[in-house]
Amino acid sequence: MLERLNDAMEHIEAHLGERIEAADLARIAMTSEYHFRRMFSALAGLPLGEYVRRRRMTVAGAEVLAAPDRTLLEVAVRYGYDTGEGFARAFRAVHGVGPGEARRTGAVLRSQQRLTFRLVVEGSSAMRYRLVEKNAFRVVGKKTRVPLIHEGPNPAIAQFIRGIGREALERIATLSDQEPAGIVGVSDQLDPSRAEGTELDYYHGVVSGAEPPGDLDALDVPAGTWAVFENEGEFPQALQYLWRDVFTQWFPSNPYASRPGPEILRVRLSEDGKRADAELWIPVERSAES
Repeated sequence: MLERLNDAMEHIEAHLGERIEAADLARIAMTSEYHFRRMFSALAGLPLGEYVRRRRMTVAGAEVLAAPDRTLLEVAVRYGYDTGEGFARAFRAVHGVGPGEARRTGAVLRSQQRLTFRLVVEGSSAMRYRLVEKNAFRVVGKKTRVPLIHEGPNPAIAQFIRGIGREALERIATLSDQEPAGIVGVSDQLDPSRAEGTELDYYHGVVSGAEPPGDLDALDVPAGTWAVFENEGEFPQALQYLWRDVFTQWFPSNPYASRPGPEILRVRLSEDGKRADAELWIPVERSAES
């Protein structure tokens, strides 16, 4: 898997002056575009589109400074921009100065280094997981739209849950009739980039086969395979690290890819609220190579 990801990185370098499609990179990596975007953001720590933009402006910046015989418009066209204005906006977004000012003043520019993925062995701990085949089901509860936060508590989710109220949560809990049991947090419709601050649909509810009451929100989920990961540790850091480890360690080592669908998190907090036992349910499918 890492070798194919590196082939996709080579494709980016060879086509920085052209439109780069995520679907083409996914084909090189022999996986779905959905899984490729998620895998890339987890491994690289930034969205795919942002990496491509930074690499393109890194190389263009070097040309702006090192090739004064070329006009700025020529450089812009070379890197896929039809107008100097569009090129200048992209250049400034990465480097903090426009290309004309950079050329006149010899400004310090920012460089996005080429990414190469390598296997690094870090300890010998094993991830605990199981595969579950589930029939179609519903998530039933209350829904809101919240920003994605990679580390630390999510204030928007905490405020939303407080607003539901104890009585409503107890009524929702009675509708749970299958795994994962009890109240769960469900993330759906995440932005493909997984960038910090992008928004997602968050459901606080239960997994059920029952018809939902009219005052509750419901999400229909089709049948499929789920990878279920178990984890315990400091809350919420251990849970957020679990998601990272699933995509940076488990997927590259197993013949599965993520597929579109909600992610389900069942959490049981300690009495002091500082630690948690958790199950993370990720929708998966056999990867193309297996």
